Amino acid sequence: MLDRRNFLAFCSQCGLTSTLFPGVLWALADRKTPITAEMINQAAFIADVTIPDELRPMLIEGLNENLKNIEAIRALKIPNSLAPAFIFDPVLPGMKFESEVRPMKMSAVSAPMDSIVPKDLEKLAFASVHELAELLRTRKVTATALTQMYLARLRRFDPQLKFVITLTEERALAQAKEVDREIAGGHYRGPLHGIPWGAKDLLSVKGYPTTWGAGGFEGQVLDENATVVKRLDEAGAILVAKLTLGALAMGDKWFGGRTRNPWNPVQGSSGSSAGSTSATAAGCVGFAIGSETLGSISSPSTRCGTTGLRPTFGMVPRTGAMALSWTMDKLGPICRSVEDGALVLNAIYGPDGYDRTVHRVAFNWDAEYDWHKLRVGYLKTDFESEGTPLPEETILPPNPSEEELEKAEKRKKHHEETQTRRKYDRRFDQAALAKLNSMGVHLIEVKLPKLPVNEMVPILIAEAAAAFDELTRSGRDRLLAEQGPEDWPNLFRVARFYPAVDYINANRARLLAMEAMAEIFRKVDVIVAPTSSDQLVVTNLTGHPAIILPNGFRGADAPIPPQQDPGDDDSIGGPETPVSLTFLGDLFGEAKLLSLAKAYQDATGFHLKHPDLVA
Repeated sequence: MLDRRNFLAFCSQCGLTSTLFPGVLWALADRKTPITAEMINQAAFIADVTIPDELRPMLIEGLNENLKNIEAIRALKIPNSLAPAFIFDPVLPGMKFESEVRPMKMSAVSAPMDSIVPKDLEKLAFASVHELAELLRTRKVTATALTQMYLARLRRFDPQLKFVITLTEERALAQAKEVDREIAGGHYRGPLHGIPWGAKDLLSVKGYPTTWGAGGFEGQVLDENATVVKRLDEAGAILVAKLTLGALAMGDKWFGGRTRNPWNPVQGSSGSSAGSTSATAAGCVGFAIGSETLGSISSPSTRCGTTGLRPTFGMVPRTGAMALSWTMDKLGPICRSVEDGALVLNAIYGPDGYDRTVHRVAFNWDAEYDWHKLRVGYLKTDFESEGTPLPEETILPPNPSEEELEKAEKRKKHHEETQTRRKYDRRFDQAALAKLNSMGVHLIEVKLPKLPVNEMVPILIAEAAAAFDELTRSGRDRLLAEQGPEDWPNLFRVARFYPAVDYINANRARLLAMEAMAEIFRKVDVIVAPTSSDQLVVTNLTGHPAIILPNGFRGADAPIPPQQDPGDDDSIGGPETPVSLTFLGDLFGEAKLLSLAKAYQDATGFHLKHPDLVA
């Protein structure tokens, strides 16, 4: 348990230095102490309400009664897997979506892959799912041989990149044997049949630990297969590993260390889908499944140079996946090409009868769709931006101390270095616009809604704190590796003082953002955006889909990265590391979104370059 002295020290570190406030919070945390008038004075300040003296007695009575209600709910020991009674739906009144499912139309496979199999199967490590599928279908490669090759690579490169939590070798080899038997017998299930893949370790797999990447959960076994795992099993895909994620889906640091970027292993892979992106980029799985709440597919895909697809909220069931934010969590594929993402999405989307947020819509992938017909918007202001002003926290108070001067100087230097890197990377954004123009794409300027979207992020943190309520109250949050001011333990505590009224009002403001984005997508079908722009927050709040693809590689003249990766900037890579570009789609508009993204990827070929790893 957290003792009083440590609690007071914690409050002091957070700037809560009044003599009364920490004591009040400590008393509130101790359910043996009833609420008093002094506590109300402090709580009223947090809640920004004025309570006249004569009204406090009946307020105290009501609040103490509320404590009994809260304790009764807590006594239920509600598991992370149980969602709230309310459902977030990004669909606005009057919206209609395609419901008729048509046969999937894939692109043609190149002749060399269809006819030649290398003697060394590792030369197939970076092949696309589509290419591997054709080799499996035509029995030029066996699923067993492919599985053994990827298992061997996972073992070889894991000590360097730290992307594996659990190898599922026994399960994988049994699956591979069955796949080979089926294909030999003429039963071919489709393009994922026999493809080895990796699961972010927030997806439950029967018989194996599901650790959530977090200290204290290393031995957790959930006796079920997540819906996505079931569907990939049904498609014939072969699960070879449960891959790392930053603890409780934040960052790239987990209980076993830090997952690394294959392009520069000195740096982290970013997160939280850390292992899914690192292993895919390193050619150690055919594809992987990741999740995103606020950047967890986008950020590591940028850092590691993978093609990450974040589907529409309500497209893919999250049953059997760790809950962080019930109104923002999304599962999606991390691959080496856009079309691979389409093939995987086709296998995992649609209602499962359990996740009540999932809509019954159609995803009709057509690799030959005429993307020239699409209306394409772009965030002109974001593409032209030269950076952001110096943050307010660098402004010094009157008569600053030496310590305050030193901290301000460090912040200023960090800001200047960040701006230099972003200015360098802007050339890739501009080149992307030029390439799209050369492809015949007419770009239409669009602007994101002018709303306080960053101020809506506490919605996520409040829901995450509820998902891990018992972890905070029990003190077991001390087992998490990261304990800084922006890490989960502290954020969960802060969220406990986020008023319910303001949580609801933030969601009302969120509806304004949804309506504003709907207005934009009445004018365009797809939006091109810099990955690092404000679109990341807006579209995660509104539930819109995105695909992030590699968009070139920094040259020898790139700014030198910091000696230590602070984990807060995906652009620090340095020479020979990838940059990314993001395409955004309308709700459930994945087919059109991926069509344009594939055309751009085919025209540039950046996804065909791979890191030169040496174990």
